[in-house]
Amino acid sequence: QVQLVESGGGLVQPGGSLRLSCAASGSISTANVMGWYRQAPGKQRDLVATCTWAGRINYADSVKGRFTISRDMTNNTVYLQMNTLKPEDTAVYYCSLHGVYFRGTYYNADYWGQGTQVTVSS
Repeated sequence: QVQLVESGGGLVQPGGSLRLSCAASGSISTANVMGWYRQAPGKQRDLVATCTWAGRINYADSVKGRFTISRDMTNNTVYLQMNTLKPEDTAVYYCSLHGVYFRGTYYNADYWGQGTQVTVSS
């Protein structure tokens, strides 16, 4: 089993910055894809950014140029640096993990963090 623990959410004014962190632990050597999704009230959960073990990165159009995803492969941690935040970025942000390498075996499983609230408001 794999656990994801997020941190770094909070309240910030428009134009401000926040950095989210998510650490994976448990039965894991390396994660295949780690990333972030978000869900605003009354809306579906949408992709924010993902990063593969090979470093391939994908961003939602709405965050390109403002958000930066990065990974610490040694510690199975993913970060999301969010700059120039807008009120429409307000949502619960979820860390995601797809695919786990553990003791020579690949497990095609999906894991989610508990979510961290990001509120952008003056």
